[in-house]
Amino acid sequence: MPELSLRHLRYFAVLSRALQFRRAARQLGISQPSLSLQIAALEEIVGAPLLERRRNGLILTAAGRDVAARAERILADCELLVNASATRRAGLSGTLRLGSSPTIGPYILPQVLKRLHETYPDFRLIIRDGPSRDLLEDLVAGKHDLILTQAPIQRDDIRFHPLFREPLYLVVPRGHPLAMAGVARRRDLGQEQFLSLNPAYALRRQVEGLAQTVGARMQDDIDGTSLDAIRQMVALGMGVTLMPQSYTRSEIDNRKDDVCVVTLKPGLERHIGLAWRVSSGNPASFEELAEAIAVMGKTDPKAAIT
Repeated sequence: MPELSLRHLRYFAVLSRALQFRRAARQLGISQPSLSLQIAALEEIVGAPLLERRRNGLILTAAGRDVAARAERILADCELLVNASATRRAGLSGTLRLGSSPTIGPYILPQVLKRLHETYPDFRLIIRDGPSRDLLEDLVAGKHDLILTQAPIQRDDIRFHPLFREPLYLVVPRGHPLAMAGVARRRDLGQEQFLSLNPAYALRRQVEGLAQTVGARMQDDIDGTSLDAIRQMVALGMGVTLMPQSYTRSEIDNRKDDVCVVTLKPGLERHIGLAWRVSSGNPASFEELAEAIAVMGKTDPKAAIT
């Protein structure tokens, strides 16, 4: 009989949340057959089936629910033990894995990395981009130590540490009447067609919310996977969109570009923060990284969340 290991517990904890072998294997970064072998070994160790296979997914047996709950507690205790030394450290060192939304990271993190490298030469930050929805799944699965993302995150096992508020602006084609005005009020938007990123991105929800509020239409049959792609669609006259200040400030020049940035009245903003697993505790390294990003990410003195 195989011996029980933390790997068995981690794999089963991820699978018990995903309830699909393919999705769980992707989150864990292993093949589906490898995951199946590990779960079969755990069932042999426990002496009972943990899952029932259905055509549309998996369900946990009574024994599976008990093992999943115990596995979560054991893994949480182990993570607290591993992070205990980090919690006592006064500065950044070692390596952290940071997941970041491509609507945030590319426009904020380069300055952060420069400052961190100058202040903490022994610290290494590994950054991987991904849509908001995937970032959260990968954080829970342990692929990231923390993620830079947009609120809200409505999970009891994830802590969200707010960093700053960022204004959102309307982006329209050059020559659009609102480009001439420079300001758009809600009543001006009812006849517009809105473009946005695909539903895996948190920013999409805010675009949909504005469109619904003003009675405008969403271009549902067209969505993008990057802010640059959406900008190109706007430039072609396919619709208008919302974009964060960090992007418009670095990528759009109203004087010469084929799109223009327009101020919304009343304004909209998004809340940016770092998120990590509650079981990680509050390591000093996380707090230090949060402070560095907050300093670089604030758009003005009033943008900080206190």
